[in-house]
This record gives sequence, structure tokens and C-alpha cells, in this order.
Amino acid sequence: MLETARRTAEEIFMHPSGLVSGVVLSGYQVVNSLSTPNRPDTMATAETVDLGPLHEPKAESINAFRDIEHELKERLLTTRREYQKHEREYFQAVEHLSDEELAGFSAENLVAVRVAVSAYGVHLFGKVRIPALPESGPAYIHIRVFDVPGDEPAKLHSIHTEETEHPDGDKTYRAIFTDSDELEWFDT
Repeated sequence: MLETARRTAEEIFMHPSGLVSGVVLSGYQVVNSLSTPNRPDTMATAETVDLGPLHEPKAESINAFRDIEHELKERLLTTRREYQKHEREYFQAVEHLSDEELAGFSAENLVAVRVAVSAYGVHLFGKVRIPALPESGPAYIHIRVFDVPGDEPAKLHSIHTEETEHPDGDKTYRAIFTDSDELEWFDT
């Protein structure tokens, strides 16, 4: 069945040049986008699909968020507990928040999204505001969601965590971002 879905998606979205064309998929719109189709042995990457511009979430993005909201909150809290054991700096900006405060967001706090379409579905990148934090500092998590056409619910792919190595060899870690941090493609 999965192979049939892949074949169907490739037949529907394949541009004559062999590239995936800009499409409207389950209400998500990607305009003038050409990207190489995903193959069964490759995951979508920043190099194989075009990530659309930043915009306010539309109904489809909000619905996808609602599909993953419960799992997102659980995974965020689990991830914070894990990093507290090994690298506290990732969640340093929220160490003073309770679990309820950290996970106190809802679909209304999904403030911006970027969308990419592959042969298999929609890759939704979202910026979620943590309401318990002031907007002036780190107050956002970046999430990646995958949604396929049809009735299946969207799936949480990952919560962005960032490790940056500086020229002096020092490293910084974070999972909480500022409003000015760009929402870019990430795998983890």
C-alpha cells in the first residue's frame, strides 16, 4: 500500500523534467517550486526540496499542529529532562519554568510556518511561542511536522536543537530560540 501511495504521489506531482513541481497539496500551497523527488532510500533534505517563505499559519498548518500537539508537549518535556542530565545549556532559557509552563502553548501559539512539498507529503516547519516567556528573549521552539495527503494525522518529526561550534573550539547549545532566529530547514 505504501508503495502504491508513493507511485501515485510521484505520478501526480512529477514535472515533465523529472522534478517535483509546485503544487497545492491538501490545502498547502508551494508556488514555483521545483525540487528533486525523494527516493525510497533518501530522506527529504534542504537540498532535495524547496522550503517556502515564512508566513502566518493557515488552517491546514493549524490542523497539522493540533494532530501533533499532545506528542509535541510530551516529547519537549522528555527532551528537556534528558538534556538536564547531559547538557543543561540546551534548555537554560527555560530552566526556571515548570513543566506546565514550558508546555503551556496551544495552536494559537504557532506564530509562523514554512512549508516544503516532496513526492510523499508536506514538510511543515513551525515556530511556536512559549507564552510563559517574554517575547524579548528566547521564547520559541522550532518544530518539524510531516503531513501526508488523506485522512492520516500529521506526525511530529522533530524539535529543533542546535549545537554550534565556534572558531575557538567552544560549543553552545540551545533548544529555545528568539523571535529574530530564522526558521530554517533542520533534521534534528
